[in-house]
Amino acid sequence: MAKKDKKDKKNNSISSGEIARNKKALFNYEVIEKFEAGIVLLGTEVKSLRDRGVNMSDSYASFKKGELFIVNMHISPYHFGNRNNHDPLRERKLLMKKREIKRLYGKIKEQGLTLIPISLYFSRGKVKVELALAKGKKLHDKRETLKKKALDREMERYIKR
Repeated sequence: MAKKDKKDKKNNSISSGEIARNKKALFNYEVIEKFEAGIVLLGTEVKSLRDRGVNMSDSYASFKKGELFIVNMHISPYHFGNRNNHDPLRERKLLMKKREIKRLYGKIKEQGLTLIPISLYFSRGKVKVELALAKGKKLHDKRETLKKKALDREMERYIKR
């Protein structure tokens, strides 16, 4: 067991949990609340996720017939997959409790918010998606965020000296 842990740390392997993070979403949206959801995947999609072949930059969650789906999440075709390989941009069903879905649906319709995926990770062998109920930032808010980051970096440099 110790050998495996050592190997995983050395190779920066998947056992650490996180597969991908949507950095662009945190810049473009103001996060209000976070949720965890399971996701329905095919076998070749899981294998591709283990190789970190995913792009979540333009993805979002939408409701269809009382169910929640993730749209525009690109999971690359598995390199060793055969003719039964998956469609990279297919809609994938998200697994949440019915009352959570109803609550989210109400908030989105009433307040004009968006559900966006923030990160994708393994939890006890299952793939989970961290969703954020978010509000889009205006251009001036994005500029303020950049200024704040620059000031923080400058303060850190000054403290190090």
